[in-house]
Amino acid sequence: LFPLVSCGSGELEKSPRSDPGPWEVLHRHRRSWVWNQFFVLEEYTGNEPLYVGKLHSDVDKGDGKVKYVLSGDGATSIFTIDENTGDIHATKRLDREVQAYYTLQAQAVDRLTNLPVEPRSEFVVKVQDINDNEPKFADGPYLAGVPEMSPLGTMVVQVAATDADDPTYGNSARVVYSIIHGQPYFSVEPKTGVIRTALPNMDRETRDQYVLVIQAKDMVGQMGGLSGTTSVTVTLTDVNDNPPRFSHKNYQFTVLESLPTRSLVAKIKAVDADIGSNAEMDYRIMDSDGSGVFNVSTDEDTQDGVITLLKPLDFETKSSFSLRIEATNRNIDTNFLSLGPFSDTTSVKVTVQDVDEPPVFSAPLTKMVVSEDARVGTSIGRVSAHDPDTSSNAIRYSIDRNTDLERFFNIDALSGVISTAKPLDREVNSVHNLTILAIETQDPVQIGKGITLVTVLDINDNAPVFATDYETLLCETTTPGQVIQTVSAVDKDEPPSGHRFYFTLAPSVAGNPNFTLRDNKDNTASVLTKRGGFLRREQPVYLLPVLITDSGSPALSSTSTLPVRVCDCDSDGVALSCGAVAYTATGLSTGALLAILSCIITLLVMVLLIVTMRRRRKQPLILEEERDIRENIVRYDDEGGGEEDTEAFDMVTLRNLNVIRDPNVRRDVTPDTPTFYHYPPASRQSFKTLPDNVVFREFIWERLKDADVDPTAPPYDSLQTYAFEGSGSVAESLSSLESLSTDSDQNYDYLNNWGPRFQKLADLYGNGDGAAVFS
Repeated sequence: LFPLVSCGSGELEKSPRSDPGPWEVLHRHRRSWVWNQFFVLEEYTGNEPLYVGKLHSDVDKGDGKVKYVLSGDGATSIFTIDENTGDIHATKRLDREVQAYYTLQAQAVDRLTNLPVEPRSEFVVKVQDINDNEPKFADGPYLAGVPEMSPLGTMVVQVAATDADDPTYGNSARVVYSIIHGQPYFSVEPKTGVIRTALPNMDRETRDQYVLVIQAKDMVGQMGGLSGTTSVTVTLTDVNDNPPRFSHKNYQFTVLESLPTRSLVAKIKAVDADIGSNAEMDYRIMDSDGSGVFNVSTDEDTQDGVITLLKPLDFETKSSFSLRIEATNRNIDTNFLSLGPFSDTTSVKVTVQDVDEPPVFSAPLTKMVVSEDARVGTSIGRVSAHDPDTSSNAIRYSIDRNTDLERFFNIDALSGVISTAKPLDREVNSVHNLTILAIETQDPVQIGKGITLVTVLDINDNAPVFATDYETLLCETTTPGQVIQTVSAVDKDEPPSGHRFYFTLAPSVAGNPNFTLRDNKDNTASVLTKRGGFLRREQPVYLLPVLITDSGSPALSSTSTLPVRVCDCDSDGVALSCGAVAYTATGLSTGALLAILSCIITLLVMVLLIVTMRRRRKQPLILEEERDIRENIVRYDDEGGGEEDTEAFDMVTLRNLNVIRDPNVRRDVTPDTPTFYHYPPASRQSFKTLPDNVVFREFIWERLKDADVDPTAPPYDSLQTYAFEGSGSVAESLSSLESLSTDSDQNYDYLNNWGPRFQKLADLYGNGDGAAVFS
């Protein structure tokens, strides 16, 4: 401690008089406070307040009249002063790192009046440092990287520690660095904290990360100094110091010969211990016995060598391929060329596996020609296909009918010869695009397809006609020799060197006095008038037949009619009105009267026919053979008369089993007259001898079979009746078909004696009029 020394003092001086009187006033000569800095040791931990120093004024005579007062930083809270003696004490432990000095003000005052006896003076209490703070790494822990295979002494990173102690006082803040963990791989410079490699050629592939512990110690590393540590994680970054290497020197793969092009064949991989861009590599085919069949590329994600197919495979042509593939690093570091070539090679064998392939046409596209006048069955060409497999199965040919919907052509299934099946017309379809199917006989699923283009050659089979429907107008004032129309022609045929048409008037009008025709020799013709003075009243329309002949072989011709209408024209030759002139009729001609009478007579005849047909008596509903098993509803607007109503149904046939069938009669046609057939006795006897259940089953089965197989059955749903009385009746058979015919004399009046159960039959047959049954 450096005590505070008060170098200033004050004394009272008298006035310069030899004999002072009692009322003389004493005067003091003022002098300033003189003191040094106070020094206080930080972190003092004693039991008593720490003595800092002493203040004293020369005014103080020690009689207790002067009082010392302290103010400023920490006054009363940290620092206290004895107001009588001026002793200053620190009541709390001080920390230089919190506050290094305190500025205080001191003053001496009169105890009684509290008036200052000295001016206020300022002094500083400085906290003296001790080594109570260890070094700290503000930026730790550290992450750093250094390339692998770096030379000895390569800088990795620089660390820095700070000490909160006073760097200007002693060695408390003087730090040195050392490495605690991380040797012998790395070292650190004691003064600068620079970390360097301590071993050459460290290999990332062996070890890629190191954790160092660095210590910083104050007091220049001497005994008793404080220290702090931090960690430094050093990662070795990759360099391209490893070449790629295939794990196998030989690879074998198998693929189907049906594998589509651009498909994956296999993947191979060269292993490179490096990472990132240093592990990127390129693959190439150095040698192959199938040039252009395969390709190899690099998968950028996995660095695999991807082998793909470029051309179709054919087991029968070549069953295996041998490839030699090289893998080379893409980014080679010239600093490591001495480590060897950064590439490697391997052999790849690809075996082709046979599959059952569809037939193959010798020519995928075949072109054929045929004349449009070729007769049906004319051979126009042949297609050929073969089974590419070693089995060489037989082939059958057919035409895909979706490409020949009208079936103009046929193909021989064995030879592949294509022939015409219908007459051809080039003007309808000049080219037929057929798809020919070649199917293996042993395996019909294997189908090959080929295209055949059939071009239909033209023949001169179409006569020329007018190019359009001409409307020729002729003015009444037309003079002779005037051209009134120019016509041209068209021909559907396709001559090889263009059309050539010849125009003449038809022989029937060769001497026509009204018009003439001039062939212009350019496939057109001009119609000229031979006279003038045409009048609509005399003839409003002239029909001029023109004969047009083509230049084909043989030549074809046709006659086209040119209508010429006479018109009333203005002075400029523009038609105003054409056609017939209307006249006021005063009576009807004989021809018109005859036409009217003919129409009236025709109408009367039709009316008489209709009335006659409506008055015809409705014929009875007698059903022939196959119709006997169906009820036919004749009238739909009748409420019916219950069981007594037999008008709408043929009740005779409901229980007729033994009927002779004629399959040539349509069952949907009602016969005009009733016809009855007797079932053959042998068959009737066979039904009578069978049990009822069998009889019914046989009866229904025969009716069903007749309805199913009858080709004359009506094309609509109809009601079939399968009911019959059976063969067990005690009254024997009552079938009308067995006993009744159109000329039968049998009397059924005895039915009236059989009781009420047979009253209905008595009413139907008792009167002896067989035809009344069907009325």
